Amino acid sequence: MKRYWILAAAITIGHTSLAQSDLELAEFYYNEGSYAQAKLYLDQIWKRTKTKKVFDMYYDVLLAMDDFDSAEKLVKSRMRNKNTRATAYVELGNLYVHFEKEKEAKEAFDEALRRLEPKRGNVIALANAFIKLNELERALEAYTKGIDMGVTDLDYQLADLEGRRGNYEGMIDASLRLIHAKPQYFKNVQNSFNRNLRIQDNPNLGDLLRTKLIRAAREFPEDTALAEMLVWYFNQVKDFANAFVHAKSLDLRFRESGERLIELAQTATRNEDFATAADCYAYIASKGPENPYFFTARSQALNMRLQPLLKTTPVDRDAIESLGQDYEFALNDLGLVKETAKIAQDLAHIRAFYLQQPDEAIALLEEILDVQGLYKRTAALCKLELGDILVFQDDIWNASLLFSQVELDYKDDVLGAEAKFRNARISYYTGDFDWAQTQLDALKASTSKLISNDAIDLSLLITDNYALDTIMEPMWLFAQADLLATQYRYNEARVKLDSIVTTWPGHALTDEVLMELSAMCIEQGELDSAKHWLQEIIDLHFDDILADDAIFQLALILDKAEGDSEGAAALYEQLLFDYPGSLHAVEARRRYRAIRGDELTE
Repeated sequence: MKRYWILAAAITIGHTSLAQSDLELAEFYYNEGSYAQAKLYLDQIWKRTKTKKVFDMYYDVLLAMDDFDSAEKLVKSRMRNKNTRATAYVELGNLYVHFEKEKEAKEAFDEALRRLEPKRGNVIALANAFIKLNELERALEAYTKGIDMGVTDLDYQLADLEGRRGNYEGMIDASLRLIHAKPQYFKNVQNSFNRNLRIQDNPNLGDLLRTKLIRAAREFPEDTALAEMLVWYFNQVKDFANAFVHAKSLDLRFRESGERLIELAQTATRNEDFATAADCYAYIASKGPENPYFFTARSQALNMRLQPLLKTTPVDRDAIESLGQDYEFALNDLGLVKETAKIAQDLAHIRAFYLQQPDEAIALLEEILDVQGLYKRTAALCKLELGDILVFQDDIWNASLLFSQVELDYKDDVLGAEAKFRNARISYYTGDFDWAQTQLDALKASTSKLISNDAIDLSLLITDNYALDTIMEPMWLFAQADLLATQYRYNEARVKLDSIVTTWPGHALTDEVLMELSAMCIEQGELDSAKHWLQEIIDLHFDDILADDAIFQLALILDKAEGDSEGAAALYEQLLFDYPGSLHAVEARRRYRAIRGDELTE
């Protein structure tokens, strides 16, 4: 008996090895395109091994050889299995299509639908078989018949199919039914909407989605997934004010701590919707000191009011002074502790640079640095702020000492890069241009992604106007004027700038002088003068490095300060076509499209 089993096992292994060898040979000839040789093996293999892999290969070979009769016989052989009978008729219909037998194909597809079993798996399999052939209407018939037969839970598949068919209304309906029944599909539906609707580019589809979302949310007011989808939609179309309304509702419903509002505020801030961001933070702050985000919210609610004021051309100093009073109230209300250090730092900035109270600002920053348990990064930021004020006060060396401390403490951090730039700027102010350039080169080499536009501009200024010039005095005068402008000593700055133009007419610094003059005019609200200097750069220095900066700055004045959208659009367009590599290109393109409401064709 033992010998019998050994012999039987040996025979079985031999047959398995032989079958495997035949299949490998069939695959080899199939891949080589030698279909006749592959068929010789597959004729025998199919009799022994009726797997899908063998079927697909055998079917492809018969089609390649135009052997209709054998292919038809092969497909019909699958009809013996009840579970695959319907899909087999789809394959048969596809075979008839291949051989241009349209009538027989229609009959086979109809038969596939007629034989559909009322089981979810069978419905999905039949629909997928039609989808594979791009017979999308037939796939829809399969789902419709399945639903009529009582099959449920097909919304995921229906949403995908309707998206393929371009029936976006049907896709939205199925998707909303899906997340209503199964909220875990929320991300899948989001991705599907992004992929199929592209609502930023298709406002009509966006309107359709919004209408259906609002209707569904009203029909099912307790369904949080639909409310979440509304927040997502308003974020996508950058309607952050409406996103805030629904996010706040969700926060109240779930008695949350404001996490979703923090996230929304950050998104709104990145898109410069400071008003909505301020509303988000104000709402969180209203939850009281027990809330973990209370101090952050109080600080950021003020900061969101400050940011748009700083971006105004020219700066509205009266509005900033009024806001400064709110900062003082908040600081008096909360006290100076590590959690309120950001409020105090912003107040110091306002005092120093907008209220002409540098001594009070310095005293406040020194008080912050003495706060017990102050976060290290907050202390570093306060040192940078204090250093900037000391530069404003002409205390250059103590400012450099503070910057060096931060640079040493944060060597491989953005704070260290900021401190190194400030030190490079001090070297520039004091006329040590070689050392300034060395520091700027190090910044560009080690933190190219962190380096600010200011650092790049300063490096170019030194390279273009000092490194190739044997006369140092013009550059030295310009650096002094730059420092004086930083200190709001505009009349003294103008004297030095005028001396450069008068003593060295046609000097390479001329466009920088004009840009500095325009910047001072903007700060003082003299926009007509600023426009004059900028236009002179554009007209007479179009091949210098500041030409694109002048165009962009002039466009901003027209766009934001004077409301001349047409004039601004023309300048944005000029910048994009004449200076495509400009650092302002991305923002210019965004603003151009916002004005025109269409795509820019380059």
